[in-house]
Order: sequence, then structure tokens, then C-alpha cells
Amino acid sequence: MLAGLAAIGLRTLTERYGRAVVQEQLLDPTARRDGTDPDGPLNYLIVGTDRWRSGSTADRRSDTILIVHVPAGGRAAYLVSIPRDLLVAIPATAGYDGGQDKINAAYERGGGGQPGTRLLSATLARLTGIQFDGAALIDFSGFREIIDLLGGVRMCVDTEFRSIHTDRVFTPGCQQMDGGTALDFVRQRYDLPNGDYDRQTHQQQLLRAVLERAGETSLRTNPVQLDRMIRAVGASLIVDTNGVPLEELVVALRDLPTDALRGVQVPSRPQTIGQVSYVVLENGGSGLFEAVRGTQVPEWAQAHPRWVTRL
Repeated sequence: MLAGLAAIGLRTLTERYGRAVVQEQLLDPTARRDGTDPDGPLNYLIVGTDRWRSGSTADRRSDTILIVHVPAGGRAAYLVSIPRDLLVAIPATAGYDGGQDKINAAYERGGGGQPGTRLLSATLARLTGIQFDGAALIDFSGFREIIDLLGGVRMCVDTEFRSIHTDRVFTPGCQQMDGGTALDFVRQRYDLPNGDYDRQTHQQQLLRAVLERAGETSLRTNPVQLDRMIRAVGASLIVDTNGVPLEELVVALRDLPTDALRGVQVPSRPQTIGQVSYVVLENGGSGLFEAVRGTQVPEWAQAHPRWVTRL
């Protein structure tokens, strides 16, 4: 009986979130899977930016691009970070004839927001052959409030560096960070030993830290705090569930343990072309994209341990 009541409570809570979150068409038809089975393997596109509501063209480049792969059964998840400087072929769209550029430019060429995410999804589908089961567009400026409502998150700093945005110095060690500090931390790539690869790892770490903290809090028993959280989520998130009710996805993924998250970096290397710095794929991604398409990421991860991080 208690289990049944808990399930009803979870569904009710998810329905409240579902009403608060804006749902739009974020995936291009060429990038959308034809029918999603919540119990089967799932691939989601996560796009994060500080400025997706901005009207300025200069502010429309995406800061974070993640493919989240969940094998069938929902007991593990792989966070595949796409380097934002990755050299790709961007398809043509309204007002743009298409061409080669950095992948984060696809979001800008599409106009930012929902249309920018659609062009980015089409670009990734062309590059990887992956069909997505859904997508989420996150405004990190609103995400800051969510972290603060959770009471901050615990993040671990590997090496000392200074933020180019705030001049804040991050010192080595695990520490509690509020929303502003955590987002400042994950935006940095300069003065880090591995540059953008370290930034990708920090972004993956933040996502796990938020999920862990959300699981630890007592939001369900604090109606005032819960309502504030729901409003913050609704203000910072747009989702495309590919026709699957949000509550069904939550139920399908509710048993996913945060310690089963794995960070994956795309096999790539830096290259300068015409005095512009890019990142280019190594051997077409060295089998990663084929593994995701074939839902065999665990086997790929075992064969390529240097690209996989336990978060």
C-alpha cells in the first residue's frame, strides 16, 4: 500500500512539473526517433546556454551540448559531451545556406532558442546518425536559482585556476558551491590542464551533483519550497519528450542511481585551420556514435576507458 501511495505521489508531483515546464518541438524531423519506448534504450539531446531568451545574435551560441544515452532498463546513463568547437557540416535553414563551422554555431545559425536547437539537432543527426527520443533546452541563468533552492551542490576542484568571468579563484578540493559559483566553475576552460575537456567534465559533474542533491532534499514535504522550485524549473527549461508524457519518463527513470552516471568525451583532437582553432573527430568518433546508435555504449566504454569518467 505504501508503495502504491508513493507511486501516486510521484505521478502527482511529476504532473505538476509537467504543467510548469514549456513543451515545444526542439528536434528537427531528421533527428527525431519514430516512436519512443520509455523502457527501451533512450537518447536525449541537452542544450545549455546562459542566453537562450536573448534577442542578440552575438549571444546565441550554445555553451553546453550533451547527448544522454540510457541503455534499456534505466540502470545507467552515459553523458556524452560534444566539444563546442567541433568542426561539422551544418545543414541549410531559413536565412542560412549551410556550411562548415563549429557545432555551437548551429544554434546561432538557427536563430537560438527552439529553432536554434532544431538546427543543432539536425547537425548532430547528420554527424552521428543518432535519432533522439527527446531534447531539453536549459537556461543556465535560471538554473542558478534551482541550485540555490537546493541549498547548493558539492563540487570537486582538481587544480587551482582563476575565473575569466568573475576573477574568482578556485582552489583544489571538494567544496559546497552556490548556484553562481557552480555555474562560474563549469563555464571555465582557460588555465585548465586539458582546456575544454576539463570544462566538459565539470559540466557532467554538476549535472550529477544537482541530481544527487535533489534526491537528498525534502522538497516533497515543504510545499512553499516545492512551489518555488517548480516555478524556477518552469522558467529555465523547455523540453521535447517526443510525444511521451513527462510523468511516464520520470517513472521509467526513477530507479536510475546517480553513481551509475558515466561521463564520456568524444574522441577528438585540436586542429588549427586558417588560423582558427577547431576540434576534429578522431576516426569518425572511434566507434562511439555507432555504439550509441546500436545501444552498446557499455561495451564501447569497456574498450575505450580513457574516454570514460566515473562522475
